[in-house]
Amino acid sequence: MSARSKARKRALDVLFAADARSVDPESILQERLTAEDAGGTAGVGAVPMGEYAEELVRGVREHILRIDDLIAEHAEGWTLDRMPAVDRAILRIATYELAYSTDVPPAVAVDEAVELAKSLSTDNSPRFVNGVLGQIVTIAPRLRASR
Repeated sequence: MSARSKARKRALDVLFAADARSVDPESILQERLTAEDAGGTAGVGAVPMGEYAEELVRGVREHILRIDDLIAEHAEGWTLDRMPAVDRAILRIATYELAYSTDVPPAVAVDEAVELAKSLSTDNSPRFVNGVLGQIVTIAPRLRASR
């Protein structure tokens, strides 16, 4: 697994935890960073966050309203509240990368999201994630240009 793949998984963990607790992702991120600084861990088997994971969490947090609007617009027949929380977090990360991260090729963002869905979510999730992101990727150049 590449360093960026691991970073996406770490960011997913933070966003999922924040969603489950109904708290700001920054507070979960700070908990994990504080635990790292203290030489401890942020949970059993925890690993350092890394810069890219922090960038993803903060980027999703900063642009959450636009990201959620894009997901809702392209998730035909699904509201954000009805989606599995892990799918919601995966889609938020990938949509952030598609709309705001110029150093990640769109195909990579989609592929990484589908792989996360395969390993962490339901049997139907990879197809769902791919379908939503497949629509968002068609407007990604406009999204990136309008930043």
